[in-house]
Amino acid sequence: MKRDSIYYQIFKRFPRLLFELVDYRPEQAQNYRFESVEVKETAFRIDGVFLPPEGATPRIIFFAEVQFQKDEALYHRFFTESMMYLYRNQSQYDDWYSVVIFPSRSLEPSDTRTHRLFLNSDQVQRIYLDELGAPNSSSVGINLMLLTIASDKAMPEQAKQLIEQVQFEETGALAKNEIIDIITTIAVYKFS
Repeated sequence: MKRDSIYYQIFKRFPRLLFELVDYRPEQAQNYRFESVEVKETAFRIDGVFLPPEGATPRIIFFAEVQFQKDEALYHRFFTESMMYLYRNQSQYDDWYSVVIFPSRSLEPSDTRTHRLFLNSDQVQRIYLDELGAPNSSSVGINLMLLTIASDKAMPEQAKQLIEQVQFEETGALAKNEIIDIITTIAVYKFS
């Protein structure tokens, strides 16, 4: 399953879901613009950078990394990419925040000591999708992310319940047809 591309689509269409996930609601969350950026002069690619809207105060940049396989070098690479981006774009931000999304704690790198300054700060949040609660007991956005970790057996029922949730609940700024499109994409990737 190509989760990077799914999360790219989710965050591109619904950038405010990142803020819902970390329970941080900047006043202009709906105006953030999501991009997948390449840091020049290196071969690094950041999964996602949420750039603040014009005129935002403060101008906070959010970095997102979605990690669905074990990678012991993840934190080395992610913090290098993030700091390189900040260095190259100094005039675009007042502050920064990072979110690393894992399906479960078991995929987190074992060496958390090297980067403890970042990992123990209030600027970095690690999210473990399997600890967010039972499927279909949260918001549509969180349930959409939980669908990406559903087992093959549970996936059809979770997708069906999520579609029903989308049809019967208010989804705010999230367009219902786009949510259903993402659900379909997740199912296609899961069963292809």
